[in-house]
Amino acid sequence: MPEQRGEAFAASHPQFGPSSLSVSMSGCDFPSVIELNIGGVLYTTTLKTLVSQPDSQLNAIFTGREPITQDAKGRYFLDRDGVLFRYVLDFLRDGTVVLPECFRERERLKREAEKYALPGLVEAIASESRSRPAGVITVGYRGSFQFGKDGLADVKFRKLSRILVSGRVTLCRDVFGETLNESRDPDHGQSERYTSRFFLKHSFLEQAFDMLIEQGFKLAGSCGSGTAGCGAEPKPGVDAEENRWNHYNEFVFVRE
Repeated sequence: MPEQRGEAFAASHPQFGPSSLSVSMSGCDFPSVIELNIGGVLYTTTLKTLVSQPDSQLNAIFTGREPITQDAKGRYFLDRDGVLFRYVLDFLRDGTVVLPECFRERERLKREAEKYALPGLVEAIASESRSRPAGVITVGYRGSFQFGKDGLADVKFRKLSRILVSGRVTLCRDVFGETLNESRDPDHGQSERYTSRFFLKHSFLEQAFDMLIEQGFKLAGSCGSGTAGCGAEPKPGVDAEENRWNHYNEFVFVRE
């Protein structure tokens, strides 16, 4: 009789796969420490963790209300995504989940959460996506190098005139905060507008990069070019050597 019930369950719940060696039907069959085989990936956790969400599929299984198959070594087997199950287990342990930066499988994880009947995890995934929307920010600067007086060869550090910022206005504000200068492009009341006229109040390129990285952005590409013509006569009062090294660099950062 248990085998027939197990076969019927497998037919109506294909995500849990066919029967392997045996089918556990009673909550008293489960030890306090559970070994799992999730799609070929092995996990060890406690029975208390697995039944922590009362209305979940895992609670139904590990309280004996629904059957589960076992593999050849007696581990409880579920035919689901084994890699993503780590986040399901995190949620069962802590009631929340922290996804890695630039996590690319939110939709797949959401589907897994729905299969396990974990609405709290579904909402946590959606909430994290809303709090850190995807977008692109471009950072550029025009710079040169300062040389010593009287032809001395020592090169003083790079000289940046201004760090320019382009992108969606709300995104730029979230990332750079009070360091963002909006005087060249004042707010006109359009919350989702884009701009290419913002710049930073400081000239520290690495500080700008740190702020982008802290907000989950990754460098996607960069380009650079010289801006000084070889035959151009320098303007009066302009350092000819410094002018020769003028250049423009641009960096594209993406958050997915």
